[in-house]
Amino acid sequence: MTTHLSHGGVTVKRRILPAAAMFATTAVLLLTACGGEGDTRADDEIAGAEQGGTGKTASPSAIPSDVVKRPTIKLPGDVKNVFETWKTGDPTKDALLDDVKQRIDATDAAIVAADPEFKALSFYYEGEALAGAAEWVKGYVDDGKSITGTVRFFNPDLVMVDKDTAALAYCADETNASDKDRKTEKVEKVPASKDSYVAYNTRVQKNKQGVWQTTSLLSDRGNAKCTS
Repeated sequence: MTTHLSHGGVTVKRRILPAAAMFATTAVLLLTACGGEGDTRADDEIAGAEQGGTGKTASPSAIPSDVVKRPTIKLPGDVKNVFETWKTGDPTKDALLDDVKQRIDATDAAIVAADPEFKALSFYYEGEALAGAAEWVKGYVDDGKSITGTVRFFNPDLVMVDKDTAALAYCADETNASDKDRKTEKVEKVPASKDSYVAYNTRVQKNKQGVWQTTSLLSDRGNAKCTS
């Protein structure tokens, strides 16, 4: 099930990060890509990609991602993320998808730990996306809330813009996930509906250490691409 949190007088749902802090206003990110229908194009405009007339981005140093020491992320037994068909068979794409999965787990771990400065956040987020993630976690802390349940992530749609930049769209099914009171551990359930499904569009950038960091994230709750 999904529940509501209130941040600054605005009612929002679990896992939707604050728009003002999270969304790059100039980003255009594959807004129809979550349907798994192959309707995205490599030339879709992405914030920071092929701008300024050069069509090039800075190229990070070539450090293999499998030699980078990543933070250990542990979720409690009652919090679980399931990733359906998040394997392509392509080593580069699978490394990217693995880092995005770790970013999602890191966000949940930060909420459970009530720690907006959770180390793994800055490892897997960058820029406005990092600021938004920290604010989102802080909202949970301020409201005395944590999370419980299982979220299913499905229909990943990945477009490589160049060797260090990509756009990834995916869906989330939160019908079996809820917020809970941090002190009493009372689970706050609401009936499942189309709003239990969220479409995400992200910009992912490979940094100098070879880690794929999320630099921009857009979300749309109840998007038909994820509910149909």
